Amino acid sequence: MALDWTPSWLALLLALAWDRVLGEPPAALHPVVWMGRAIDVALRCAPAGRGPARELAYGAVVAAGLPLGCAVLGAAALAATAPAPLVQLAVETFLLKSAFALHALGAAARDVRDPLRASDLPAARHALRSLCSRDAAALDAELVAAAAVESVAENASDSFVAPVLWYALLGLPGALFYRMANTLDARIGYRGRHEWLGKPAARLDDLLNLIPARLTAALLLTAGAARGADAGRAWAVWRRDARRTASPNAGHPMAVMAGLLGVALAKPGAYRLGDATMPVAPATIDEAWRLTRLAAAAMVLATLAAIVLRDAAS
Repeated sequence: MALDWTPSWLALLLALAWDRVLGEPPAALHPVVWMGRAIDVALRCAPAGRGPARELAYGAVVAAGLPLGCAVLGAAALAATAPAPLVQLAVETFLLKSAFALHALGAAARDVRDPLRASDLPAARHALRSLCSRDAAALDAELVAAAAVESVAENASDSFVAPVLWYALLGLPGALFYRMANTLDARIGYRGRHEWLGKPAARLDDLLNLIPARLTAALLLTAGAARGADAGRAWAVWRRDARRTASPNAGHPMAVMAGLLGVALAKPGAYRLGDATMPVAPATIDEAWRLTRLAAAAMVLATLAAIVLRDAAS
């Protein structure tokens, strides 16, 4: 009998419940931590100092091999547990939960908001490190809040919409492939020490997020309209500003979020999205999170409907 790794509506619901009630698994049991260790091994074997061509070639092998390995292991786990459907469901739920982190995203946003409310800028700058890699040492309170809002918008795609979409399209192997590729990009996909080594991972991540980032922007736009925000302004900002970021994808959800909130989201020296009709404050982070939760709920409903319709047609 052929292995069935098509997405399960029940596994998705259970994974969502796990995320909401239990949060992230312990580090020792977290598949994303295991992914990080696999990346560490790959980096130790990298041909450092042997020229860009060799690093680029090795990076391409890593960028293809590690995500494919995760997808194969996910498929193997489903195959091994197929004779015991309840065990298979538990395994799929656990591994799928590891591919997204919606609750953790909200917690990280609150960790920045709370010290800002208490006028504790150093603590807010420190907390921002959990949301983005930006150097916050010179950021004032408004720029810290803006960075948090940007990160919530961008991670709405990376941390939730994208893995759920790839799960809907390719089942558990697709979700795990995406999570490893995104984790690899986060580790080595930046300019600097691993620039040539990380280029293939960065380009793969760009490709995998091409549709999810734009889908996230559309979901945020819908969520904003449902909450009475100025969707027309958000649409205009999306069209005007989405391509101002170095990333071909991150600017889409961030620009829509800026338009919905009526704020300017800026990275000094890099870009400015939206128009400042009001300052970015702790309350802005709260509203960004409300919009993100509503967009995530819409994504879940659409995914569940697609799975149910597929099952009914098969």
